[in-house]
This record gives sequence, C-alpha cells and structure tokens, in this order.
Amino acid sequence: MEDNSKASVVKKLQAVKQKNGKSYSQLAEETGLTNVYVAQLLKRQAQLKPQTAPKFRAALPELTDDLLEEMMRPPLRSYDPHLIQDPTVYRLNEAVMHFGESIKEIINEDFGDGITSAIDFYCSVDKVKGVDGKDRVVLTFDGKFLPYSEQPQECLTLLTAILMSKLSHCEQKSEHMVSRQRPHRN
Repeated sequence: MEDNSKASVVKKLQAVKQKNGKSYSQLAEETGLTNVYVAQLLKRQAQLKPQTAPKFRAALPELTDDLLEEMMRPPLRSYDPHLIQDPTVYRLNEAVMHFGESIKEIINEDFGDGITSAIDFYCSVDKVKGVDGKDRVVLTFDGKFLPYSEQPQECLTLLTAILMSKLSHCEQKSEHMVSRQRPHRN
C-alpha cells in the first residue's frame, strides 16, 4: 500500500524539485506564480489550480499524474509547531511581533478599522543589494484589506424577523402535513 500522507507527498514533491535543480524563483518565473506560492504548493500548503497545472507540469516534467492530482486537491494547511525553532522562522516571527503593533496602527490609519487578509494574500521573497553592497532580503506581504463591519441592531432585528418568519412558515406547513397524514378515528 502506497503512503499518501502529507509528509510522504511533500517528500516526493521535494525530490522532484531537487532532481530538476530549479529554484523556487525559477519555477515561479516559469509558472507565473510567486516564489513563496510555488514553495507552498510543493509543501502542500496551497492548492494547484487546474489552469496552472500545465505550466507546473512544463516547469517540472518529472511530476507524475498522481502527484499533480494530489496538488490539485485542497490541502490540509498546517504547520509543524517545532518549526519556530528554525532561526529564520523564529526571526520572521520576532520581526512581525516587534513591528506588528506599528504595522497595525499604520493599517488602521491608512485604511480604517480592519485587518489584512491571509487568504487573499500574496507573498514573495526577493534578493537585493543594499546601499552597503551586501545582500538583503525583501519580504513582500500583499493582502487584501478587510474592514470590520459595524453591527447595527436593526440589521440583526431584520435578519431575526426574516428567519423567524421563515421558521414559522415551515412549522405551519409541517403541522398541516402531519394533520393531513393522520388517520381519522370515529
């Protein structure tokens, strides 16, 4: 019996990438996706869309039909809690925690009360030279702004009234159906 666990599939996908020798950025260029999204696909953290599958197959011809089909299934998006121990992941977490309050304040100031979507979200990693000539990492987080909605009483009251009306109608219909089905006894 073949092992189709997430870990097993990821191991096979990573082996295909390694055998091919292309970087995430090279694969991104060939598929039209961001480099982080390509990595997410090969870690089974994102779903490969059918319209992108041919580009992915062209970029990684060693991908089997079974692996491509698996990549097109909705993944179990999860993470290993021990991952935080990796220095890069720890520092990213630390940076978000350190700058998070200020980032939040600027989002609220520029957009209003709301959050950045992590679903309608693009992420990429780029390499640039700093003013000192040393390599620098540029992380781009590009998420849709989602404003919090105000919750006026009348909207809830209206919604409740509509639901209660429909429920009452269903109960009346149900009672009518039951009374028609009962045999009459004399």
